[in-house]
Amino acid sequence: MSEEVGKNPNQLKRTMTLIPAISTVMGTVIGAGVFFKASAVAQGTGSTSMAMFAWLFGGLISIAAGLTGAELAAALPETGGMLVYIERAYGKLPSYLLGWAQVIIYFPASIAAKGIIFGTQVVNLFHLGMNAVVPVGVIALLSVTGINFLGSKVAGQFQAITLFCKLIPLALIIIFGLLQPGGVAVSILPVHAGAGTGGFATAMGAGLLATMYAYDGWIHVGNIAGEMKNPSRDLPRAIAGGLIGIMVIYLLVNFVFLHTLPIHAIAGNENTPMDAANIIFGDLGGKLVTIGILVSIYGTLNGYTMTGMRLPYAMAMENSLPFSKYFVKLNRFQIPYIAGLFQLALSILLMFQGGFDQLTDMLIFVIWLFYILVFIAVIRLRHTEPELARPYKVPLYPWIPLIAILGGVFIVVMTLISQFSLAMIGLGLTLLGLPIYFYMQHKK
Repeated sequence: MSEEVGKNPNQLKRTMTLIPAISTVMGTVIGAGVFFKASAVAQGTGSTSMAMFAWLFGGLISIAAGLTGAELAAALPETGGMLVYIERAYGKLPSYLLGWAQVIIYFPASIAAKGIIFGTQVVNLFHLGMNAVVPVGVIALLSVTGINFLGSKVAGQFQAITLFCKLIPLALIIIFGLLQPGGVAVSILPVHAGAGTGGFATAMGAGLLATMYAYDGWIHVGNIAGEMKNPSRDLPRAIAGGLIGIMVIYLLVNFVFLHTLPIHAIAGNENTPMDAANIIFGDLGGKLVTIGILVSIYGTLNGYTMTGMRLPYAMAMENSLPFSKYFVKLNRFQIPYIAGLFQLALSILLMFQGGFDQLTDMLIFVIWLFYILVFIAVIRLRHTEPELARPYKVPLYPWIPLIAILGGVFIVVMTLISQFSLAMIGLGLTLLGLPIYFYMQHKK
């Protein structure tokens, strides 16, 4: 793939450095999840101890996953990210199904879900009618796509700015929330499930599934490896450093929520951040948090839009999609603009088809199937390609990859148990890529 890209006049420029890459990791991950999944975690776990442990456990799995995936990202620093890793380890068909799932499900569903949440928060902030949710979300998607059409450098700088802005309300909640006396005692140990949650494993699975959406997005910085000045050095630093910072922030924010409100007031309550802020700051707090959430979601939209539009481009460079000759076209800022418009259209369509939780649960199940393959690929390639240059190797091998694999299997199994129908829809849409793959192979 790298040789084909290098020979093509539509080659992407290497302009991104470490700070924008870290901003992409943190900015892509920190968004709606830390606010809107707190209620799902509390409802699934039923206790403050397990709720906190779910956030900690989710962070540790994500760090193990990030450290594992970074080995392949540094060894194969090509635009396309997971597409490259899966193809190298397993061949073209699994790689194609991953690309198809990302192009058709993962990125459009992610962007659509965030557009719905963005529109919902604007409607609540300005007391608009609920029928304005989708139009406001569409406007957000259009504006973010327009920013990305100005070039990866501009999009990266914008990501850094939104990251700084979104950390301000989070910092205020953490600092002032920790200073508040609080009425609820919070501890991680001993960990126990709340009443009516179905037992330890079921509660842990529900809580972990919710946190994994909040942590998701770490691997997608690999999609822009082909545009980084020094990917071998900077990519592992960006993934590991960004995720550690994210886990600390998530633990502190949720400690404040659980310290301020009783668990039953958080469970199933999507207004938890506003309710907690009202107690901490007064009546103005709810509005401040809403503005902070809007900035967070907008920055996350930017990160997903920036990385997502590179996937149709990467697949089209190998003539693997219908109308590939259009998806490889770049504008004068070296951005695959037709791929971006295609992603935008799918995202808007999905906004009319499903709600926030439906879209996020489906995409998490689908993407973690492929994450597991990536973790296994690290071990597989160590044996099949020992001569492959690895500027970075995952520490404590093979234990950290095994932790990532076991964590991924637990997430997938628990999703099948608790969300079987939704999981089957995601799997079915993924397998629709099979006839497209064989058609394109026959056409070649």
